[in-house]
Amino acid sequence: MLSYERGDYVKAGTITVPDTKRERCVILGEYIIDNEATVRSTAKVYGISKSTVHQDVTVRLAKVDPHLAGKVKEVLQKNKDERHIRGGLATKLKYQNGSK
Repeated sequence: MLSYERGDYVKAGTITVPDTKRERCVILGEYIIDNEATVRSTAKVYGISKSTVHQDVTVRLAKVDPHLAGKVKEVLQKNKDERHIRGGLATKLKYQNGSK
């Protein structure tokens, strides 16, 4: 029986997160892959800290499911590579709209 069938979830943010770290890291990893999400956006959706998300998807997930951890690592690296572009676009929009 899966944990969500037993009903042992705690409410955190907009989506419920399982009680166990093992299940949580898998769910966070799948979310990041499916949505190509950043650590920050994942933390916001699940209502947990960025450091918890990062710890779960880098350290814990590698022990639980190495294959999934590899896919998550690729998405996180892609996000890291594009980070400077997103920052530049945000600054450009800021000054185009007349804000200072």
